[in-house]
Amino acid sequence: MAAARRTAKGVWDRFSASDPGLLRLMAGLRTVGAILLALAVLTLLGTSVNHLVAGAMTAMVATFAIQEKEVRGQAITLLLGVPVALAAISLGALLNSRVIAGDVFFVLLIFGAVYSRRFGDRGTALGLIGFQVYFVSLFVSAEVSALPGLFLTLAVAFASSAIVRFAVVPETPERTLRRLREAFRARLAQLVAHQIELLDAGADDVDGVLDDLRRSTARLHEAALMIQGRLEEGTRDAAAAALLQRRVADAEIAAERLGVLLLNARSAERVDTLTLHLPNASTPMPPRAKIAEDAGTALRRDLNALHLLVVRLVPDDRGTALPYVRNRLLGYREEKGLPKGSPALQDCFRAVGEAARAILGLRLAVDGAQDEEYDTPEAARSREEFAAEEISIAGEAAGADDEDERTGLRRPTTRAAVQVAVGSALAIVGGEFLSTQRWYWAVLTCWVVFLNTASTGEIVVKGYRRLVGTVLGVVAGVALAGAVGNHTWIAFGLVLLCVFGMFFTAPLSYAMMSFFVTAMLGLLYTLLNTYSLDVLVLRIEETALGAACGIIAAVLVLPVRTSHRTDEELGTVLARLRDVVSAAVAQLSGGPPVDLVDLARDLDTALDDLRSSTKPLTHPIAPLRARRQTARYVVALLETCAYHARSLAATAELVPSSKSVAADARLALAGRRITHNIDLIAAHVREEETDGTIESGASIAAMLDSGRHQVLRTGSVAFRVLRHLQRLDEGIMGLARPLGVPLAAREERAAGAAKGA
Repeated sequence: MAAARRTAKGVWDRFSASDPGLLRLMAGLRTVGAILLALAVLTLLGTSVNHLVAGAMTAMVATFAIQEKEVRGQAITLLLGVPVALAAISLGALLNSRVIAGDVFFVLLIFGAVYSRRFGDRGTALGLIGFQVYFVSLFVSAEVSALPGLFLTLAVAFASSAIVRFAVVPETPERTLRRLREAFRARLAQLVAHQIELLDAGADDVDGVLDDLRRSTARLHEAALMIQGRLEEGTRDAAAAALLQRRVADAEIAAERLGVLLLNARSAERVDTLTLHLPNASTPMPPRAKIAEDAGTALRRDLNALHLLVVRLVPDDRGTALPYVRNRLLGYREEKGLPKGSPALQDCFRAVGEAARAILGLRLAVDGAQDEEYDTPEAARSREEFAAEEISIAGEAAGADDEDERTGLRRPTTRAAVQVAVGSALAIVGGEFLSTQRWYWAVLTCWVVFLNTASTGEIVVKGYRRLVGTVLGVVAGVALAGAVGNHTWIAFGLVLLCVFGMFFTAPLSYAMMSFFVTAMLGLLYTLLNTYSLDVLVLRIEETALGAACGIIAAVLVLPVRTSHRTDEELGTVLARLRDVVSAAVAQLSGGPPVDLVDLARDLDTALDDLRSSTKPLTHPIAPLRARRQTARYVVALLETCAYHARSLAATAELVPSSKSVAADARLALAGRRITHNIDLIAAHVREEETDGTIESGASIAAMLDSGRHQVLRTGSVAFRVLRHLQRLDEGIMGLARPLGVPLAAREERAAGAAKGA
């Protein structure tokens, strides 16, 4: 029985790790529940199949359109959506027989729906409800005589959505944040488990383990960013939000650092380039490919202990065993009980201690003080450091968000509204030639390819994915329609499965979402007795037409080139990277404390935006292979730089309160060179005139030689800081070549010599 419970918990942990906070699961259940309730009520009222379809589609729209985090805001938007939906269905019925007037109004409605995104989540939701309900009127061929029944159908649909949202599957910011924290715990445990696998992986298995390690590290980072987005609404005050944000960041950075050091310890070819740069340092002997048996056994034991601390990161775990394990691992931070081994291996034990400290901080931030009676001096000092940080955080004021200063057609929402209006007009004209009854499918495709896109390349990729998903969905729709026949409730059951699949896969794959949408439409046409193979083939043609019209509008009307957007995002990433590095180095040099966690998270957000903007360049259908490779290389370098910048920030955060981390004024010299090079690259990306070149020369470690010719102790805080600065310096210099930034003459000669060799 206990084994079954452990297995079930392991399966659940993996599932929650794949769906952070169960957001996709809850969205799917909420939408399916709203549709089910609406269908049940409408069936009891004896409505027709047409009204059942209209009610199901309206309940779906009323549920997924509202994305506000606060419950009060959701209720207000849902209430405002009722008159918007009634107006849309009325105008759809009135204009159904007036072709020209109906088409003109549809284009204006599309423009307004997209333009309303500038007013935030509420404007986006109301615009989406207006557009989709008007589309429902076209889908069910609404007439004026049927309006009373349709009004009742819409009222039932909105009421069903409200009941499911607020009573059956309630969603509050606090509950979402709690699930996200659980997802973070599960992903952290998954990452530590893969790190344990790395110790024992043979030569044939190591590549697969490394892929798992990279994937789990990326998922942990994703969960951390999602938690950040929910903190303000899900915590009691700004200080509590900032505290939890810092603890999550500490845990993420500690886990990342542990993985890097484990990989270094395994590598048979490893030579520490930082140690080579230190004055009078001898070349270290590379460790053996197989970690020493005794040290490996101890490290495996401690990683399993760390995994246990993560798995038991819940408030109902009490007793002396866990505090004992935690205290032993915390001792490694202060060299207490450090097992014998190579410097690289001892780095791993110290990193285990840092990770144990981060887990302790996360537990204190979530559940408050506990188990203090079992503290060793090392654990007590960690608690004192956390308490000092908490006092510092409580006194910090939250900064205001920057507002978009662009106006007129330069504003993204205005530009997108004009583009989609033009594209929809083309889709209406072309769609009428294909079918006078199903032309609106082309308009719908044109509409959706513009949602959540910001460049021409993104629109092209999204149109391609929708077309692929539609073609596959038509095949599935033919099979399902043939299997269902005239069984109405079986068809509705399959429709619900398609709806759930649509919402569950939407954040993962747009092609899969389009597949479920098209399969659902085949079933809906069966319910309306309008199904035929020709209709589904027409669906493919209208989809291709709508995607083409959207791409044409994006290319010809106020175009935003993909390269222009990626340059903007790249400039933002470089600016955020400079902010983090300069602030961290200033604090490590003895400057005043600043909120480095917020700066680091701004960098992470900007880097995620850059990844999204480069997807059209790195997509397999992108024709320019060299450009694709350059984009991947630049993003990979920036991800490495961001990791070292986050680690610097985490170390600098310890300066004001820690007894083991002291400021060093010499670090300011290294920071100036790095920030100068970042400024030069950023200016080049912005196409500004610059006369300077990338500064290179002596390594960071050699620059900071105080003349005493001492070698820094591996694993010390100073050594760690120098290592991160050295990697940052190398990463920034590596960015110069693919971005075409001029290098100093000696650097060019060195690069030429290396290439010739």
